[in-house]
Amino acid sequence: MAHCGNRLLLVAAVLLFGLSGAAAEDAQVNTIQDIFRHLRTCWKPPPASKARPLDITVVVSFNRAGNILGHPRITYESAEASDNDRLQYRIAVMEALQRCTPMPFTDAMAGAAAGRPFAIQFRSRKTSPDKTSPPTQERRA
Repeated sequence: MAHCGNRLLLVAAVLLFGLSGAAAEDAQVNTIQDIFRHLRTCWKPPPASKARPLDITVVVSFNRAGNILGHPRITYESAEASDNDRLQYRIAVMEALQRCTPMPFTDAMAGAAAGRPFAIQFRSRKTSPDKTSPPTQERRA
């Protein structure tokens, strides 16, 4: 099983560094919240026909120029995800990072963000009831 996980990471790393993607056209990133907002504009989860929805978290750092520093690291994936689900979502995360980098930092944010790790959550599962619908009786384990 560890071999399969390593293979998935390798595929994700190859995609991240092997693709040539343009940065997402967006306003300059001036706050930590702007980093998350900017990344959300680049997120395209795999279609349901390719993978079941899951949550995934990646830790990534940027340099002053807004490029990815080092290697992004997947730190969380929904427990019930299959190997295929994980692969599809890892690919989608790496593609989102490609679309969004270099991060268009302002000068002040470039200095503040450079070298700091950010844990970015990509959520595809519905985690809370829709606020427009009546509340449901939900039990949590």
